[in-house]
Amino acid sequence: MEILHVGKMAPDFELPDQQGERVRLSDFRNKKIVVLYFYPKDETPGCVREACAFRDQYEIFQQYAAEVIGISADSVRSHKKFVEKRRLPFILLSDRDKSVSKAYGVKGSLMGLLPGRETFVIDKEGVIQHHFSSQFQAEKHIEEALEVVKQIVDR
Repeated sequence: MEILHVGKMAPDFELPDQQGERVRLSDFRNKKIVVLYFYPKDETPGCVREACAFRDQYEIFQQYAAEVIGISADSVRSHKKFVEKRRLPFILLSDRDKSVSKAYGVKGSLMGLLPGRETFVIDKEGVIQHHFSSQFQAEKHIEEALEVVKQIVDR
């Protein structure tokens, strides 16, 4: 497996969203910056904080032509409930077999017991511009991503 890092093309993928509709990363190419965040599990404390922080900053991401997409191994049904309960305005994708997590090299923590919490900022051309990993600083993912999105737009 190739190691992903800043400057590499982000691997394309296709996964179902919270409505069961298929979404491909390449759907956003040449249209939007993509903030792709991998998180452990719907409705767990850190993941609720992270999702709600993305929700609360979502309009700002939109102003910079950036789309927020969350990915976990939870089911479409679980994502639908999570989106409805937390009023999330963005896409959640179901990576049941963890193939996309593996393609992005998302690592678990605590000896692999917890799925990883990692964020990638991908520019409109599909190139990874930033990668941030922190299992226990959920809200920092939003700060980091927003700062990089602003930098991309200001170039």
